[in-house]
Amino acid sequence: MTIEEINKKVIEKSEIIDKITEEIRKVIVGQQYIVKRILVGLLADGHILLEGVPGLAKTLIVHTTANTISASFKRIQFTPDLLPADLIGTLIYNQKTSEFLPKKGPLFANFILADEINRAPAKVQSALLESMQERQVTIGDTTYPLPKPFLVMATQNPIEQEGTYPLPEAQIDRFMLKLLIDYPNREEELQIMDKMVPNDEITTKAVVKPKDILQIRELIKDIYMESKIKDYILNLVFATREPQNFKNLDELADLIEYGASPRASIYLAQAAKAHAFLYHRGYVTPDDIKAIGKDILRHRIILTYEAEAEQITQEDIVNKLFDEIEVP
Repeated sequence: MTIEEINKKVIEKSEIIDKITEEIRKVIVGQQYIVKRILVGLLADGHILLEGVPGLAKTLIVHTTANTISASFKRIQFTPDLLPADLIGTLIYNQKTSEFLPKKGPLFANFILADEINRAPAKVQSALLESMQERQVTIGDTTYPLPKPFLVMATQNPIEQEGTYPLPEAQIDRFMLKLLIDYPNREEELQIMDKMVPNDEITTKAVVKPKDILQIRELIKDIYMESKIKDYILNLVFATREPQNFKNLDELADLIEYGASPRASIYLAQAAKAHAFLYHRGYVTPDDIKAIGKDILRHRIILTYEAEAEQITQEDIVNKLFDEIEVP
């Protein structure tokens, strides 16, 4: 397929995204950055972690997005006493047949809202690992595939807050995007008051079927990415592992304990294509990488004690990378 043909198909199909965005805007005021990133995750088949203090509509954004797609949706409230079986299901003994039968848990849905995921201990969070990577769940000796599309959208409060557990590195790495939600501005907060104080129920309707999402994902795979863009992605990722090999980044060598895994390269390429699709383009530009890159890299860099002592954050490191790595 030529770029012109891909472009034409992208423009035809991207009307669906406009419909989803229109429905979300009925409920959500502002937060356009977050809404667009959630759509990127949905189209690029990547899980999403949203972080912000309570009351910033994290749960509402995820729930509203799921409502615009006629697919199954389950909300799991993570608490310290949650067990892995509460997520994946368990085997129940049937006295009549003398057999153990599977009782599937809430993970068997298209969209999972893992609410306040860092309020549950590591053993529960680890129960998500197989489902997030392999899109399957094992109950007893049997493995069951999860429905398609399958997307985990997790919310968490900042880690300094009381009663929270840090997520295991293996799980954090499985999230394609980590999004930071901030307070709305004054004008947006006034709109929120006007919309929410009357307490009238605002309904959204499903405008897309799951098969439409799967078709778009196939089309996104064909979006063109030239070799210079791939090199740009690799430079960004390798600069987190070997900063001393890049101009003006020597100082980061003592601040980064572990760099981004190969998942970062894969996710950057997938998300950049999905981002291009949102903007009705059949090809990826460096601006797509710059727009989406920080959301993909910020949670994959593990800092040294020295960095923490100097109060240098992952955000500082990622900003430095994008400032210094040459754009094609």
